[in-house]
Amino acid sequence: MEEYDVEEVATPQAWKKNSELVLRFYNERRRQLAGCKPNEGHIGLAELEKYFDVRIITQNIDNLHEQAGSTKILHLHGELTKARSTTDPSLLYNIGYKDINPGDKCEKGSQLRPHIVGLVKQCQ
Repeated sequence: MEEYDVEEVATPQAWKKNSELVLRFYNERRRQLAGCKPNEGHIGLAELEKYFDVRIITQNIDNLHEQAGSTKILHLHGELTKARSTTDPSLLYNIGYKDINPGDKCEKGSQLRPHIVGLVKQCQ
């Protein structure tokens, strides 16, 4: 797999400069995630919910905690399986493992982008 410079794929400037590269990068990550399974740590934390009020706070953008069965998860850096509008931050979509392509738009007509913190600022 091609190596990427984080400044070229994970910043508002990267989105403005080359949104197709950013989409390709995160589409590749999403395809990789589709083949991943939670490990024993993810599963153990989910099991603890049977006995305790467990809240997961993670910097990871994957959905492995969800796959393991955890229900109270805060993703600090965003979520790979979601997309959002480039102009309206309230428009958030569950896309699973599907690609986001140039021309994929929200109901207000703006391009969809990955729901990742580095790209949160509106890039016009």
